[in-house]
Amino acid sequence: MVVNCSEYSRPCHSADQYPWAMSQLPPCPLCTCAYSYEMGALLVCPECAHEWSLESETSEAVSDEPSVIRDSAGNVLADGDTVTVVKDLKVNGRPTNIKVGTKVRNIRLVRDNGDHDIDCKVDGFGAMYLKSSVVRKS
Repeated sequence: MVVNCSEYSRPCHSADQYPWAMSQLPPCPLCTCAYSYEMGALLVCPECAHEWSLESETSEAVSDEPSVIRDSAGNVLADGDTVTVVKDLKVNGRPTNIKVGTKVRNIRLVRDNGDHDIDCKVDGFGAMYLKSSVVRKS
């Protein structure tokens, strides 16, 4: 296939000569940048530096339902649940810790915040994110 440039009457390059000129790589899954490129077995986004494999993208597309978040005992958590903290938690900028047995009411599950997948308000400490591995459903 030959691509004609608008300035010249002769062809400027072909897809056989430059395979990247007509590539159909998927956009970045994080920032939706259309300028992704291949680097070995990975695809790379030049804008946000995210690296992913084409196989992982197809497997993510298959599972559209949200992932299940479980507590430290393996119970499935849901929005609005009450949980209990199972280990002391250090809080940056505070002289005291969140003690074992502290009840946290009305949790909200978040799936796009790394490891911290519970958004809640802890009495005496305020709003914070917790990991589901340090709580147990009450």
